[in-house]
Amino acid sequence: MEQLTYHDTDETVFFEQLDNGLSVYLLQKKGYEKTYATFTTRYGSIDNRFKKGEDWVSVPDGIAHFLEHKMFESEQGDVFQEFGRLGASANAFTSFSRTAYLFSATSLIEQNLETLIDFVQDPYFTPESVEKEKGIITQEIQMYQDNPGWRLFFGLIESMYANHPVRIDIAGTPESIDKITADDLYTCYRTFYHPSNMVLFVVGNINPAETLELIKQNQAKKDYTDRPAIERDYGVEPKEVARPRFELELDVKTPKVLIGYKDESLRGEEQVRREMTSELLLHLLFDQTSSTYLDLYEEGLIDDTFSFDYSSEEEFAFATFGMETEDPERFIAAYEELLTKRPSFSETEVVRKRNMMQGKFLRALNSPEFIANQFSRHALADTNMFALPTLIASITKEEIEARFDELFALENRAISIVKPYV
Repeated sequence: MEQLTYHDTDETVFFEQLDNGLSVYLLQKKGYEKTYATFTTRYGSIDNRFKKGEDWVSVPDGIAHFLEHKMFESEQGDVFQEFGRLGASANAFTSFSRTAYLFSATSLIEQNLETLIDFVQDPYFTPESVEKEKGIITQEIQMYQDNPGWRLFFGLIESMYANHPVRIDIAGTPESIDKITADDLYTCYRTFYHPSNMVLFVVGNINPAETLELIKQNQAKKDYTDRPAIERDYGVEPKEVARPRFELELDVKTPKVLIGYKDESLRGEEQVRREMTSELLLHLLFDQTSSTYLDLYEEGLIDDTFSFDYSSEEEFAFATFGMETEDPERFIAAYEELLTKRPSFSETEVVRKRNMMQGKFLRALNSPEFIANQFSRHALADTNMFALPTLIASITKEEIEARFDELFALENRAISIVKPYV
């Protein structure tokens, strides 16, 4: 077992890659009452075309999310009930690029951990149960179709991306869900749920040596002899946006507007540096202590519904910002004017925002949920979450200014608006 010590955050993570390829990370937090574990696979909604043997396979949209739902059904019954019997809270989520299964508990940690590992590694699908699930997922999809925020976001994603599967709703459509079969689910499971494509992370008041031994004994009982290489096809995506503008009428009182800038995606530590630099840039421009925010607030162009974000994965990246406003065109015009010319950032402002981001990150380390989810995300990308404070401190004013020029090109911009029925 290897000890990975991160001096910036005063954390030591115990790591071992098992013979079957599973990467196990353990973080001991003495004095913590809650233990949190995530079992994550690098498989999300964008992975709808991949190679099986010598052939390329295309599967229905939304199948990763559908598979996540089905994993909680076993031959013995509902896995949620088993976690409840053991006093744990369990959940799962599917994103564009990963699927995670998790639990939190204050007792019976060993039993809960084995339950987590065993149900994720023992799929059980029947044609009958798949058909039953289709109705449940379809209702969920229809619910989101009435959600203005969801429609606003995916209207923007569809505008930014012409071909990349990130433009497809994570849950799919009723039509795509109806095509899913039990065989499809097993095909995706066998491709993406191999231990070599997964990360198991446990954080809490645990004994790392004893926890690792439990995991190794569990895995020794299971036969994972091959390690399939996974080839994925995301299509060819042009640099410019697919369409500049999207509008939709829904049952809302106040219009909502979201502006997005499509960005180039990178890999590894380069990707993390670009992500942190972009977040620093957005804070300098848009957070409530920035001079630009205060100016726009005083002009009545912005209020506390305003938000911004930068999303970054290995295959896609984009910045978004928006708000509710009675006058979307005035809001768009104000930001168009702001972003046509790079503002002048002082060294003092840059240092202040770097310190703010470092402090926010260090405070978040008090949360085992935050640590587990973010560490797993970074581990799947072969990057180091605990190096972020040093990385943030090293970002220069010149890098931030260069990021502004790269990111806010007009051909990278798309706009999404949801407004009341006329």
